[in-house]
Order: sequence, then C-alpha cells, then structure tokens
Amino acid sequence: MEILTAAESEAQQRAVAAGLRRAGLGPGDRVAMLTSSRAAMLSAILGALRVGIVPVLLNAGLLDHERAALLADADPQLLLDDAGLDRFLADGGTAELSPHPLARPMHYTSGTTGTPKGVWSGLLDEAAAAALVQEEAELWGFDPADRHLVCSPFHHSVSIRFGGGTLLGGGTVVVLGRFSAQGAAAAIAAHRPTTTFMVPAHLQRLFADLDPDDRPPLGGFRLAVHAGAPCPPPLKEQAIAAFGPEAVWEFYGSTEGQFTAASAAEWRSHPGTVGRARPHRRLAVDPDGTIWCTVPTYARFEYWRDPAKTAAAWRDDPAGGRAFTVGDLGRLDGDGYLYLDGRRDDLIITGGVNVYPAEIEAALVRAPGVREVAVFGLDDDRWGQRVCAAVVPDGESPCRSDDVLAFARSAVAPYKVPKEVFVVDALPHTTTGKLLRRRLPELLGP
Repeated sequence: MEILTAAESEAQQRAVAAGLRRAGLGPGDRVAMLTSSRAAMLSAILGALRVGIVPVLLNAGLLDHERAALLADADPQLLLDDAGLDRFLADGGTAELSPHPLARPMHYTSGTTGTPKGVWSGLLDEAAAAALVQEEAELWGFDPADRHLVCSPFHHSVSIRFGGGTLLGGGTVVVLGRFSAQGAAAAIAAHRPTTTFMVPAHLQRLFADLDPDDRPPLGGFRLAVHAGAPCPPPLKEQAIAAFGPEAVWEFYGSTEGQFTAASAAEWRSHPGTVGRARPHRRLAVDPDGTIWCTVPTYARFEYWRDPAKTAAAWRDDPAGGRAFTVGDLGRLDGDGYLYLDGRRDDLIITGGVNVYPAEIEAALVRAPGVREVAVFGLDDDRWGQRVCAAVVPDGESPCRSDDVLAFARSAVAPYKVPKEVFVVDALPHTTTGKLLRRRLPELLGP
C-alpha cells in the first residue's frame, strides 16, 4: 500500500517529463509503459501526458510474445519499465508541465477478431484539454480533500481517470498495489479514503471474504463507483447499504469512451438501468439495438493505424456532431435511461477485465490433441464471468482438460487462462457452419 499526495506526484511528474524529454521524446510521441502497481507509475503517466507524450499502457502480466506483438504495433519511441522509471526519478530533473493532460493514454482493446487494437486520441489543445478534465471533475466532484482508494491496476483506463483526476484536483491517492479484501479493509481503516472505484468482483470479495466484524465502516465514502461488468442486484443493494445511497454510483463505458452515469436512486427508480447520458453526450439506439453515443470533439478517438475499423465505429449525428459505437446492444426508455441487452456477443468480462474468445481460441487450437476450440463465459459469483473453453479432440493424440490448461498457461496471460476446460464430441454450429457460442453456457454450464 502506498500514499501519494498531489504535491509528491507533481514532483514525480516533472521528473518523468524531464527524463522523457532527455530521451528525445516530444509532443505526439509514444512511450510504452509496462504498468506496475506502484503509485509512481500513475505519476509517470500524468507527467508524460502533461507534456504531450502519449503513454501506451501495457499490462505487465502479459507474456513476452503478447507484449512483443503490441509493441510492434504501437511502434513507441521508448519502453519504460520500473527500472527506467526509477532512473528518471533519481535523476532529479524537472520540466514545465501543462496544467492539464494534453492527450489520453493509448490503451489496447480487442475487436471481434480478437486482434488487439490501440485506441488513439491524438493531441489536445489547451482548451480541449481543460474541457476534458473539467468534465470529469464536474461529474465526480474531485476535490483537494479527497483521498481516493485505487483498487484497479494502472493499465485500466478507470484508474487513470479517477486516480489522476484526484491528483489533478489536489487530492491524495491510496494505492493498494494488488487488490485483496483484507488489504482494502486495512487501507480503509488506516487512511479513511473518501472515494473509490471497484469492479463488482471487488465488491463481492469485500463483502464475502471478510467477516462483518472485520469489515471497516464504509459510511465515510462520499463516492463509491462501480462499472466494468454487470452488478447483480443483491450485491448492489449490499453496496448501497454499506456505503450509503448517496455514495454509490455506476457508469457504463468502454476503453473507447464513456456513455452514461447513474446514481443509486436512479437505479432504484429505473431497475436495471446503467443511467442516462453523461454531460455533453447524447445517446441513440438503432432498431437493431446498437448503441451510439455522440461525444464532444475532445472525446473522439480512432483505432491506431486502422482507418476501416475507425470508419465503422463512427457516424454523423443528425442533431450535430459525431457518434461512436462499440457494438453493444441496448434500449432507451422514455426518460432517456439506457438498459443493456447484451455486450458484444463474444466478449467475456471477468473481474472487470475484457477477454475476447477469439484471441484465446487462436492459442488453444495449437494445443496437442485439439481439433476445435470455443471459448465462452459462465456466470460466476466472484468474477462476474469466468473464462471457460470447450475443446473437440483431434482423435489422434490424447486430449485431457488438464493438458489443455497447462498449454494455456504457457500461451496466454494468466487472466485469459480458462478456469474450466470441457472436452466434448462436437461444438454446436448453424447449418452454414457458424459457431453457436451462445448455446455453450446452457449446454455446459451448471
């Protein structure tokens, strides 16, 4: 656990910005960051952004070949890990910083093909940069008195938005490093944070892994936000009872952009909603259920070096502006509240992390004894969904679930490894040969 004040972070940001400039980077350049869970990593991200250098945020848990593929695509001018960060901080350099981040970090998100794509927003001018920061501050009320509990790793955009927003607003962050219910409880008891973001899996563990007597009072939070996966109503009510109805909020968004926000009162009066459009945004839903969101110019993006995918994600809004979609499906009621009818067909959200079956299938089909594989999600009380795989043997080599799991651990990052492997005689397909992935949970689930 680490404590980082705005003043301490400001000094770290200036040192990192100076180090990046000494390394020859300038506005619009990319620095790949292997994001550890250190508090200084958040400062590094902010320091780069405030001189217009765009951090490409990579999960340090990726395997070497996974990381290499992303680095080849991003083509950064520099790779910064913890050792490089320590050198920048030790050098004691300092650089002048813009008052606001001049870009958004570049995150990778997988498309329906399972091929990761960078979400690139380019550089912002000073006015747009200020507007972006102000929008977040207006919605969440960042304040110098805030102490924000960071529960998610720094390759997640949400940690940058809430942790960075708190520091830019003059507040303090409490960084767990690695989430555990016991660690969160200790941080809450010792440091009395006033805001936090947790995925539903965090909330579930906070309530399930601790005896009520060991759970610190949660009424001191003014803001407890959740998102990243569906939150079961009983868990949501438990959170409302613990944190208080005024504190609990949720939002719906993606790596590409943010759509809605909803207070607990709105959720109770419109059961199942993920809220109405955030300020400065408009929502629309096509007849087929596809959700579109019109955003300000400072919230636009493109897919890195993929103009075709970018064009498919955007359209003109007849009321003015440009709207984007990530392919999610939903509906709007008469009051403008959005309800999700389903995430992208192939997306699994486990512990608030997006996992795309196609990427895992491409790895597991190379496992000895496997002829065909389909990856899918099953509902899970702890994780929201757990990653599972169904494999069809090739009939030539032994195909055991334990062997497939062992292969998976060598081929994909730990969070992508299936928690269960089912060996089946055949996978369900349509008459045209398309995999009926949606049938797998009902065929193989509990």
